[in-house]
Parts: sequence; C-alpha cells; structure tokens
Amino acid sequence: MSVTADAATLPAGPSSFSQADAARRANLRRMRLMATGLLVLAAIVFVLTHDRGGAWGYVNAASEAAMVGAVADWFAVTALFRHPLGIPVPHTAIIPRRKDMLARSLEEFVAENFLTEQTIRERYLDAEVTRRLGEWVRDPVNAERVIQEAAPLAAQALERVGGTGLQQFFEETLLPRVRSEPLSPLAGNLLEQVVADRAHHGLVDIGFRELHSWLAAHPDDVRGIIGARAPWWSPNWVDDMVVGRIYTELVTWAHEVASSPHHSIRQALDSYLADLARDMQHDADTMASAERLKERLLDHPQVAPSLVSVWDAVKIVLLEQLGDPQGQIRTRLAHELEELGERMVTDSTLRARLDAWGADAAAVLISRYGSELTTVISHTIERWDGRDAADRIELHVGRDLQFIRINGTVVGGLVGLLIHTVSQLL
Repeated sequence: MSVTADAATLPAGPSSFSQADAARRANLRRMRLMATGLLVLAAIVFVLTHDRGGAWGYVNAASEAAMVGAVADWFAVTALFRHPLGIPVPHTAIIPRRKDMLARSLEEFVAENFLTEQTIRERYLDAEVTRRLGEWVRDPVNAERVIQEAAPLAAQALERVGGTGLQQFFEETLLPRVRSEPLSPLAGNLLEQVVADRAHHGLVDIGFRELHSWLAAHPDDVRGIIGARAPWWSPNWVDDMVVGRIYTELVTWAHEVASSPHHSIRQALDSYLADLARDMQHDADTMASAERLKERLLDHPQVAPSLVSVWDAVKIVLLEQLGDPQGQIRTRLAHELEELGERMVTDSTLRARLDAWGADAAAVLISRYGSELTTVISHTIERWDGRDAADRIELHVGRDLQFIRINGTVVGGLVGLLIHTVSQLL
C-alpha cells in the first residue's frame, strides 16, 4: 500500500508501508550504521590515544571533538522525530508534536510556490501538450483506438436519452423556452444568410427536377387535373387539345426551370425569399404572423411526441453506426481525428491557439480549486498519529539527514584538530 494512501485506513507499524518504503528503510539503516560507526570509531581512537604525548595528542583532540560533533548532530537529527533515548527533553520529538502545524505550512508552501496560475501556465506551455497529443492521435492505430474506446460510452449515453424523460424535457423546458423567445428575427436572419450564400439552390434544383420527373411520368393524372377545370359546355375535342397543349407547356416549363440556373422563376424565388427574410426581421405584421404560426405549432399536442419520435429514429441509426466498427460514422470520426492530429502538429497557428486555451483552462482550474487540492496534504497528515507521521517522513528524508551526523563527526574532528594545533602554537 502506498504511503500516500488515506492514513485512516493504514495501521501503524511496518505493515502499513509499501515495498518502496522497505527499500528506504534498509537504506536508512545503512546510513545510520555508517554514522554511528564513525562515532564508535572516534570513541575507540580517543580511548587508544588518551594521555599519549607527541603527535598522538593531535589525534586524541581530533577524536574527542569528532565525538562531540557526532553526538550533538545525532541529538539534533533524532530530536526531529522522537525523544533522544526516550527522555522527554524539551523541544524534542518536534514532528510528532507539531505535525499539524508543519502540514499546514507545507500546504501553504505548495500553494504559494507551485500551484500558482503563472507556474501552471508556464509548465503547461513548456510541456507542448498539443503537439504531443497531435503526434499521438495522428497515428491511425491510435485514432481508431480512441474511437473504439469512446463509441461504447457514446452508445451508453445515447441509450439513456429518450422515453418519457426526454418528452418531459421537451414539454417542461424546451418548448416553454421556445415559446418565450421571439423566433421570427432569428429565423429571418438565418434565411437571409441562406439566401446570401445561395445555400438553398441545391434544394431548389432537387424540387424542380422532381417536379419535371413527376409531370413527365404521370401525364394522365396531370391531364385529369387540368381537364376537371374545363367548362361543361366546351366540346371534348377542344378540351383534349387545350389540355394537351397546357400539359406540354407545363412539362417544358418545368424542364427549363430545372435545367437553367438563371431562370426568371428562380430569380423571382430568390427575391421573394430575400423579401421574406427582411420582413421577418423588421416588418411588424410579418413578425406577428410568424409568432402566431409558432404558437399554433407549439399548441399542438403532438409536438413533443413527434420530437421524441424523430429523436428515437435518429438514435437507432446512431446506435447502429456506433456499434459497427466498419460503419460510416466510426470510420469518418477516426479519419477526422487523424486529420486533426496532423493539423495539431503542422499548423503552428492552431497549435498556439490550442496551447493557449489549454493553459488558460489549467490556470483557471488551479485558481479555483488549487487551495482545495493542497488541503489534501494537511488533511492526510492530520489523520496520522504523531509516531506514524514521524516514521513516514523519516523514511523519505532520514537517509539524507544521516549525512548531517557524518559531516558533524568529520567537521568536529577537523575543528578539534585545528583548536589543539592553535593551542599548542600559543
């Protein structure tokens, strides 16, 4: 179990530590033995050189000072984690007694120096997240993997949308919102853009082609419709001649409109749609008529069930496509994802824009939730008892602290040698 796990679930003692902690514990023991070994060595040298003159006096003085330095630094290091020799000397066992204060100080240090907007933004930009993500996702295998993982999730989400819940959403939320908003200006602006972009021409082409095809394929029906309007007193041969002429002209006219992009009928239709779009935005009577039409449509009891039926039909198609690995939707999505990844690598403008958005998003998240993230430090340490906290912290820093003891022994010995030398010269 990791030392970063919730301390409330961790029993005290060695069983609560991970395998990595066991390795840290072994290293800590080795360093303790080394530091203690130097102290023992200094003590042995001190005993062996005691009351011996000549050069041995220098060695004795150095070993004596080394013992003092070693014991002093042992006391200082040990006092951080426990009472030295179990004696409750004041200002010892600092971490067990003041762990909560230390945890809050550590929390503030991390929040003020690491989890700042500027630091996170710079780190995000230095990481080149967009470029790395683009290089990964432009690989067809990775793009297909993303779609493969996302398709079941999307299918599950689609499965949950529908039925009475969706109808209730339409009836209680969507339709009242549509009713309260004036749609005529919005629809007029949309129609104006459609006419300006000539986006409706394709629909007009289909309409007139189908009209010509239907007229050419149903001469009897058309003749019957026209002949029904003939006066009762006209002779049949006159009716047949007139109806035939009208039918021929009607078929010819439909063909001309369908085949000529600049036909006067098309131009008249464009002019009518442009006028309608303008009136829907600025003419009070037209706007009022559009709103009344909207109200009549929304008042119909089958509006919400019809919307649900349309959604159900669309959902069936989407679910079938998402469930088919070779379906058009999944294939197309994978292809689009590959192209997006390629652009994220090659298009420096797009990459810079995405990096800026990502850095801003990360900075906003840190500014709003950074303080909540850092509270994990204090909350976790506060759950530990004092001895457990001391053991955990010592495992991570105790090995390096043993160098204080080693350095104290060495430096103490050198200082003792220097002092003895100066005393002899004086």
